[in-house]
Amino acid sequence: MIDVIIAGGGPVGLMLACELRLHEVRVVVLERLTEPTGQSRGQGLHARSVEVMDQRGLLGRFLAVSEKFQVGGLFGGIIKPWPDGMDTAHPFGVATPQPVTERLLEERALELGTEIRRGREVVGLVQDADGVDVELADGTRLRSRYLVGCDGGRSTVRKLLGVGFPGEPSTVETLLGEMEATEDPESIAAAVAKVRETQLRFGATPDANGIYRIGVPADGVAEDRTAEPTLEEFKRQLRAWAGTDFGVHSPRWLSRFGDATRQAERYRVGRVLLAGDAAHVHPPTGGQGLNIGVQDAFNLGWKLAAEVAGWAPEGLLDTYEAERHPVAAAVLSSTRAQMTLLGTEPGPTALRGLLSDLMDLPEVNRHITGMITALNVRYDFGEGPDFLGRRLRDVPLKHGRLYELTRHGRGLLVDRTGHLSATGWTDRVDHVLDPTADLPAPAVLLRPDGHIAWAGEDRQDLVPHLTRWFGAPTT
Repeated sequence: MIDVIIAGGGPVGLMLACELRLHEVRVVVLERLTEPTGQSRGQGLHARSVEVMDQRGLLGRFLAVSEKFQVGGLFGGIIKPWPDGMDTAHPFGVATPQPVTERLLEERALELGTEIRRGREVVGLVQDADGVDVELADGTRLRSRYLVGCDGGRSTVRKLLGVGFPGEPSTVETLLGEMEATEDPESIAAAVAKVRETQLRFGATPDANGIYRIGVPADGVAEDRTAEPTLEEFKRQLRAWAGTDFGVHSPRWLSRFGDATRQAERYRVGRVLLAGDAAHVHPPTGGQGLNIGVQDAFNLGWKLAAEVAGWAPEGLLDTYEAERHPVAAAVLSSTRAQMTLLGTEPGPTALRGLLSDLMDLPEVNRHITGMITALNVRYDFGEGPDFLGRRLRDVPLKHGRLYELTRHGRGLLVDRTGHLSATGWTDRVDHVLDPTADLPAPAVLLRPDGHIAWAGEDRQDLVPHLTRWFGAPTT
């Protein structure tokens, strides 16, 4: 029997596969498409996702093919300088087109032993107390202990589960694509700047090869949202907004997206779970979509691996929904606000100006930047100091640095006291003694996702927290 089947081979499914394979879980990724689309909806990683990649030893691969960027705010078309005092050793994002992100994660997943089957579409599922029977479009049947739907906003897995997806449908639509343009770059830049004085959903950005990534408001919302727009639609809307179609031709890909905002009522039904766009969809304002999905996988992977391995404490897998559902709800709220700010009417325009002034205040800029980048995410672990439930930034240690010790996806006890121990959990938790470590407490217990699960210096106080997150000790 397969341990985990992942439906969907995009960034979320591939990240989850990498996390599971760190724990030797047998993973099969089923991807409906026979080849990657090449479409680049996600344009990069925010600071928290940068940390995630560093925690797993992947950041160097991204930096080798990407440019760093450092933007604060980035809220509803408002851009501010990166604020001082952000609690991270990675105060930057990386501009990585989605196809590159997928390629890098697929390479890593294959290195770790993931089995990826392309051209395989899930059309049915039946689960029982021991596993999930998955039916494919070609009639093949597979059985696994768990199934995770990472198959996008129109998730087949979610629909087969009968999980509700409440929210709001699209009221506006934007055309997006990559294409060549014959008009000179200076004229295109001037026209874009003029339109963006009033319409921030309009843009045309060239890459190093002169290919333009173009976004333009559509004329209403298409009845068939799955149908790709035509080049003629792009030209017509460009002329309507800019008075010229820039001489666009030879499109690489064309797509459309709306402002639909929805969230799954449940992230888990028995042995079937949802992650990424299968669990939540929202407008791309703020560039959070790919990032929140990758972070879903980062939260879920070690917990699901613990269930497969048999050491998971009771309720551990349920903490995935308990922790990630509120995070997504906050992102949906944020993108609703941003779409309002992008409006062209006098009210949204005035509100955008007011918020822009407020974001000149350092504390406001820090708050909004932390919200967009997910650096301010705090899971509810009960009573304790403010840093409890937050991820710990990378810190230097006597030998290397913290994130270099998290590459294998295990728990980590970082100890300045010298009198603590993880005896009984050494198969799941590493112990590092460093009296010089820059910690918010004498010692901290980190989960495999880097969030602080306990802080203190009392061995008797530590033990129940080891048990809570890492199960019963070995004898």
